[in-house]
Amino acid sequence: MKIVSVVGARPQFVKLAPIHHAAQASGVDHVIVHTGQHYDPMLSDVFFEDLGIGAADVHLGVGSGSHGVQTGAMLAALDAVFDAQQPDWVLVYGDTNSTVAAALSAVKMHLPVAHLEAGLRSFNRRMPEEHNRVMTDHAADLLLAPTQVAVDHLASEGLGPRTVLVGDVMTDVLFKVRDQVAGRPSPLAAELGLSAGAYYVATIHRAENTDDPVRLAEVASALAGLDKPVVLLAHPRVVAKAAAHGIQLTQGSLLAHAPLAYPDLIASVLHSAGIVTDSGGLQKEAFLLRVPCTTVRTETEWVETVDLGWNVLAGTAQQVAAGARRPRPADTDAAPYGDGRAAERVVAELLRRAR
Repeated sequence: MKIVSVVGARPQFVKLAPIHHAAQASGVDHVIVHTGQHYDPMLSDVFFEDLGIGAADVHLGVGSGSHGVQTGAMLAALDAVFDAQQPDWVLVYGDTNSTVAAALSAVKMHLPVAHLEAGLRSFNRRMPEEHNRVMTDHAADLLLAPTQVAVDHLASEGLGPRTVLVGDVMTDVLFKVRDQVAGRPSPLAAELGLSAGAYYVATIHRAENTDDPVRLAEVASALAGLDKPVVLLAHPRVVAKAAAHGIQLTQGSLLAHAPLAYPDLIASVLHSAGIVTDSGGLQKEAFLLRVPCTTVRTETEWVETVDLGWNVLAGTAQQVAAGARRPRPADTDAAPYGDGRAAERVVAELLRRAR
């Protein structure tokens, strides 16, 4: 059996790693296509190296652009890739432009599509990610859901017969990396002279927080006003937008820093006082590591993190401050994201249905 995985952004590379290893263990021919949506080495190449994936088999080199330009360029390039590969399955990940482009290209060519991390919903139709995930779910032939909440969303949209609960593959790789870095000091703390537990790690990248310069300045000011140093792992796109509008990403408590390799990120998060982010992946990683998280959004797909008290939503500077400074949540043994063996279930399901 041949699977073509299409990825293009940091969270997808993390999800790709356990799938690739499970495919290899099962003797599956696994072809990796990198669209180039994230092209900075610290958001791309280093993840492939650190997570033991190896180089992508095909790199489209699409780069940045508006949603339409980027998605259209991917569509134009992927048709030829799928025609050459003729896979049994096209596997798409998450909710990026790479996800929806690959799904559209494959279904137009009558190739079976499986959507990993299907069924997530923010119910905010202003988010590009929400459009991408909904369209992909309704186009795909197989919906690989990470949680029971996601299964329920898909059933309510009439997609229950296509849905399988497999668990969350990010849990697989996170547990593995967590064990590898256990006992390792925080690279950020060592580099910046910070004490363990005396700094926050932040990431801000979503359009609603970065495209409007007034909002980006408001978020930067909120982070700058926190009670501990805040290390902002700044995506190149955010750095460029801030520079274009004269917004300082290093001010007050806020310190801009380049993105980290994944093991360094996990080690740094483990030793932090908390996370401030708008990233879906980092919200969930914080929960799995039992590190308090404050999410700079009005809603989240990962509602379990909020329900269990390890994540709070914050829209204003006051809410960000209150969330970051809140007492540590109550410990929990809840495991809504699975047991760390989701990738094995994904590959087994693809093999079963291919036969």
